[in-house]
Amino acid sequence: MSHFTRRQIAAGLMLGVAAPAIIRSASAQSATLKIGQVVPITGPAAEAGKYAMAGAKIALEAINKNGGILGKQVEIITEDDQTTNPGAVLAFSKLATNADIVGFIASIRSTQMHAMAPDILKTGKPTMFGGTDPTLTKLDNPWLFRCRPNDTYSGKVIAEFGVKELGLKKWGIVHSTDAFGTNGMKALDESLKALGITPVVIQGYANQSQDFTPVVLALKQAGIDILSSYFTFEGDLGIFARQLRQLGVTAPWVGSPSIVNTSAIKLAGPALNDTYGVADYAEDSSPEAKAFANNYRALMKVAPDNQSSWTFDAMNLLAAAINKAGKTDPAAVREAMLSIKGYKGAEGEYNFDKNGDGLHGYNVVKNVKGSIEFAKHIEFPS
Repeated sequence: MSHFTRRQIAAGLMLGVAAPAIIRSASAQSATLKIGQVVPITGPAAEAGKYAMAGAKIALEAINKNGGILGKQVEIITEDDQTTNPGAVLAFSKLATNADIVGFIASIRSTQMHAMAPDILKTGKPTMFGGTDPTLTKLDNPWLFRCRPNDTYSGKVIAEFGVKELGLKKWGIVHSTDAFGTNGMKALDESLKALGITPVVIQGYANQSQDFTPVVLALKQAGIDILSSYFTFEGDLGIFARQLRQLGVTAPWVGSPSIVNTSAIKLAGPALNDTYGVADYAEDSSPEAKAFANNYRALMKVAPDNQSSWTFDAMNLLAAAINKAGKTDPAAVREAMLSIKGYKGAEGEYNFDKNGDGLHGYNVVKNVKGSIEFAKHIEFPS
């Protein structure tokens, strides 16, 4: 057993007080810059996790090929969130103990972002995320930067497209009862009421349900002529879509972005034919989106979706902000991120506002026999 003198103990205490400065110095001298990524490697969203890692990897390889960040090569360190809130918290806490990590790419799922937010605040480093619950950038957490448009915009676009373009008025809404689904439903409900429409039925469901029969029957009995949805997990959406068609509901369907994700289309098959979705990523929406699609297909052999496009943008935005700041100091990187205007990414043009929201519009797309076709982009003032 080791024995320490009083002088050694005092010196150790002083070292502990000075630890943050020593950690920063060690990070500055590290051979590479490190970005932490919280991603589902196991659990129901594991397939989507593969796409998220691929998007970040494509960006990483291009960044390193072009000289890295601040002249250093960059690496991504991943931790498995296990597709659960506790798993996400544990994954982030593991990454946060690594002093060499200068920024994070967190979750596309709002419920996980709410779970991680307190630890992100304590850690105090820029964290990119994809969850679309509007309240996430109103938590007084200065380290959160959203790389997808929030559901204030998705609700407006869904409502305007369904009412003005399709001319339909008897709305049914299906939503997960977590933070994402509940707040998405509220945003859509408010947008519909602003157009003089009150939904005839609103049905919530618990994530990872296996039987949506009661939900579908409620829609059928209400006589809806249009359906909208906010699904958190693509697996749930696939089950719901098949049961919806099996029970004879054929109303036009305009869904949140999960309806056009690759995983959902694979699971639901023809049950999603001729449906519409609001999509933050659409391959034909811009030259940057098309270039990303070409690179992604070469790597993954499948069509890209927003599981991968936002992580691609997140990696590039972190690199741009750190290079602009000229150092990895979190406060300097934060200010540089907020100053980014007119940055053209795969998801769209980023103009960060004071809350950390970078995108302010959505694409409308249609599923044509499993192929997603771009229809139009609708942008709102930031």
